[in-house]
Amino acid sequence: MKILIVEDEHRIAQALKDGLSDEGYAVDVAYDGEEGLRTALADEYDCIVMDVMMPVMDGVQASRKIREAGNHTPILMLTAKSQARDIVSGLDAGADDYLPKPFSFDVLLARIRALLRRPNEVLDTVLSVDDLELDVAKHTVVRDGKDIQLSGKEYAILEYLLRNKGRILSKNNIISHVWDFDADVLPNNVEVFITYLRNKVDRPFPDSRPLIQTVRGFGYVIKDEPA
Repeated sequence: MKILIVEDEHRIAQALKDGLSDEGYAVDVAYDGEEGLRTALADEYDCIVMDVMMPVMDGVQASRKIREAGNHTPILMLTAKSQARDIVSGLDAGADDYLPKPFSFDVLLARIRALLRRPNEVLDTVLSVDDLELDVAKHTVVRDGKDIQLSGKEYAILEYLLRNKGRILSKNNIISHVWDFDADVLPNNVEVFITYLRNKVDRPFPDSRPLIQTVRGFGYVIKDEPA
């Protein structure tokens, strides 16, 4: 899952990025509303965490323009204000939820998880193909009844493949969605993690068909078994 933080206070933005990265999310940061708007429309995000009070363009304006552009990514608005009219302004501009400052990081995580369970296109919390099952809520992966332990990046790649079942994903698609924008990642890194995944998801199960397929020259795909 990939999250965009739009927050002008660098210390808060970095703390949020560090905390969310530790939870396994890929995180990009923008430091004002205008930059946040450009970034939100230039890439694919699963959630946007948007501060209200920012220079250049405030969070309410940025959220409204994101929605006007047809982007329906869930937006969690951070605000130091708690008056009803300020909350209403943010929600009317297209925000999906709000969180007043100061806030607990655990509460922020819970709000993000809640938004990820109910975006405009409802995301399944249990993803499956054949005898493999990934439970997003429990953060578990099971195949043929056996638990599979994955690293954060392995899990993120597998979830991305399962959410796009039947669609060929290029290495650049995977890099863009799983790693931060400023991460120093090469296509070969994706090959390495795909090998790690196959060593855990496919090779230990010789009686089941291999799930992660390479489409030479294009990328990787997980497909439902043909009828």
